[in-house]
Amino acid sequence: MVVRLLVCIVDDDESVRESLPDLVREFGFAVEAFSSAEEFLVSDHVGKTSCLILDMAMPGMSGPDLQRELKLRQQDIPIVFITGHGDETTRPRALVEGAAECLLKPFSDASLREALDAALNIR
Repeated sequence: MVVRLLVCIVDDDESVRESLPDLVREFGFAVEAFSSAEEFLVSDHVGKTSCLILDMAMPGMSGPDLQRELKLRQQDIPIVFITGHGDETTRPRALVEGAAECLLKPFSDASLREALDAALNIR
């Protein structure tokens, strides 16, 4: 049995949670989707997650808030941020804070694949 790396998607946009998992599965990963950072944190998937695809702007706990909380909990999970509300400072700021990548919506399948591969050190 092949064990696939788990990629968790955290996004409050239902259309993203419905479409993105199919694409990530096509890349060969196992996938779980969550509607909020809080929902992800109380799940039993935190310790099993190999990479997070994380929306930056969500009601309640934002993507960067979740990133900080994971650091406090010493959960070192690579993060690929996605956002529809970015400007030219969003990506550099996210990378400085430790994100593997930050993609502006809409992004291409290829750029998501490249970001996941980089986050997981897959060549």
